Amino acid sequence: MKTPKRLQPLVEDGLIDEVIGRLMSGKEADIYMVRCGEAVRCAKVYKEAAKRGFKQAVHYQEGRKVRSGRRTRAMQKGSKFGRDQQEKIWQTAEVDALRRVSAAGVRVPKPYDLLEGVLLMELITDDAGDVAPRLSEVVMSEEQALEDHALMMHYVVLMLCAGLVHGDLSEFNVLVDDYGPVVIDLPQAVNAAANNQAEAFFLRDVDNMRRYYGQFAPELLQSQYGREIWALYESGDLHPDSPLTGQVEEDTRAANVGDVLAEIKAAFDEEQERLERLRDSQE
Repeated sequence: MKTPKRLQPLVEDGLIDEVIGRLMSGKEADIYMVRCGEAVRCAKVYKEAAKRGFKQAVHYQEGRKVRSGRRTRAMQKGSKFGRDQQEKIWQTAEVDALRRVSAAGVRVPKPYDLLEGVLLMELITDDAGDVAPRLSEVVMSEEQALEDHALMMHYVVLMLCAGLVHGDLSEFNVLVDDYGPVVIDLPQAVNAAANNQAEAFFLRDVDNMRRYYGQFAPELLQSQYGREIWALYESGDLHPDSPLTGQVEEDTRAANVGDVLAEIKAAFDEEQERLERLRDSQE
């Protein structure tokens, strides 16, 4: 195929030998299959902020450290330099998160290079060499759903122990190869200790997994792994091998109506975004 404009610099620099084809086009990035020497890899071309469909990105960036005072001031003013720096931080955050959670034991694609807004990384395939499907495209038995859900709960625990929350974990951001689930898309990963929205993001991530796997294993629909894991994290008792039950003691205190309404609205907005992604994936 004709080399896309954003990939041309990598071709000229010899990092990419051939663009085989486009795998998908999302709100955040366009994904291409490329050949690099003997290896076939994945090239993630990030979209510019103005064209990116990721909502409320500022909430995900809270707590991220910027070493340069000049960069911080430029980003606050919204200058062109500041916007460019913000984009670089958004992109490098994914590379940093991939390396960090991989070191913690989470299966993620291996990153190779980040250049000109393009991330070269491992292409996840099955044993036949075909591109691994997204979790949203997979149908499984009840036994398999319980096994994979348990593994995903282990992964979110490992990420949290490493100080990170995925922030956008759903059936659209997990691939499935012959060895199980692989977590992808982490530019929005948040600092669990420094982001005020970390708990809300974490609970939503876990609930998304519960809802999807619960289609095949209904017993999961009543589980409360998110609340259980976060309670262990807040108390300082969460460890990579912490035993989980999926159950928590019910809070009998009177609910704050404002908080409940806010949660309902957030859930509604999330479902609308999920349906929109589903429509996009079917186009």
